[in-house]
Amino acid sequence: MRLFDHLNRNLLIADLKASGKAELLDVLVRHVAMAYPSVDPEEALRVLLEREGLGTTGIGEGVAIPHGKLPDLSDLLVLVARSPNGVDFEALDQKPCWLFFLVLAPERCAGLHLRILAQISHLSRDQAFCAAMLDAPDAETLWGVLSGV
Repeated sequence: MRLFDHLNRNLLIADLKASGKAELLDVLVRHVAMAYPSVDPEEALRVLLEREGLGTTGIGEGVAIPHGKLPDLSDLLVLVARSPNGVDFEALDQKPCWLFFLVLAPERCAGLHLRILAQISHLSRDQAFCAAMLDAPDAETLWGVLSGV
């Protein structure tokens, strides 16, 4: 299984603008809802904020993996976003996050959901991958970096 097999070019934000965690999550879910109108952005935001209440998904080293399950979702969705300025996402290392991997999964999709989260977590420890994501000058180059994972 490759992460790229679960990515969609419409769910890529190369120049994310947000000033905090709640605003960032709102921007992400609204972007998903534009590409997938069946996704209710308010419900998705509620689920993500509820998950964040259990503990931050800002795993450190500039990466966050907000995730949650939606009852009416038919397929797993992964949105990738990059914030050139970084966002205070209350990460475990207390540093800003620049790379965001939003994972929304159907309620009955535990296995795939966990494998995707594990793969993203593994990639986040790859310094060359993260540097390439941060250094990509545009969305096209960023997509090219992602195509290798």
